[in-house]
Amino acid sequence: MGLFRKRKTRATRRAEAKALKHKAKVEAKLGARNDRKKMRTEAKSAKKVEKAQLATLKAQEKAATRGKLSVGQIRKYLGIARLLTPVLAPLVYRGATMLRAQLDQQRANKMGIAPEELGTYTGHGAHLSARIAGAERSANAIATQYPDPETTRFTGAVLGRLAELSTAVRASEQMPVQRRRAAHHAISAELDGVEADLLARLGVR
Repeated sequence: MGLFRKRKTRATRRAEAKALKHKAKVEAKLGARNDRKKMRTEAKSAKKVEKAQLATLKAQEKAATRGKLSVGQIRKYLGIARLLTPVLAPLVYRGATMLRAQLDQQRANKMGIAPEELGTYTGHGAHLSARIAGAERSANAIATQYPDPETTRFTGAVLGRLAELSTAVRASEQMPVQRRRAAHHAISAELDGVEADLLARLGVR
């Protein structure tokens, strides 16, 4: 719930917070769609190289099974393997690296943080911890920008509530799945109100 009641009602603040979350989801969905296209292209390239290598290995196995693998054939296959290895290895490594980077980017976009911050937020409540950290940064920025007593009381109350929510997120990590989901839902609803209050304080309507 919100910490302070200003000119707008709680329903209005919730609607604004919901609209912002919906916009973020749409942007993340579009970004994920583009990422999937890139991943499919990389996968096709890697598959072609893997197919060529597989065909070579099958030919080797077939020749060996028939007992007709000559010295010349062995040298031929070894030569092909030596040619494919330097080509295949960088492609596989690059594909794996790009895939990991894209997955990290998608996770970071969903959490509203930079990819390099992913290691900071772990556990089942990582997305909530990231939201709390973002709200704390906003509250501190408001306190710095508007150092009047009323704003100081407001940001102090917000930061206190965020500290409580952060503790709740950590406590929920050890809960059974159903209880943890219920706790996360309640924490998320509280954050909606806090974020709406911060936006209202910044004049975002």
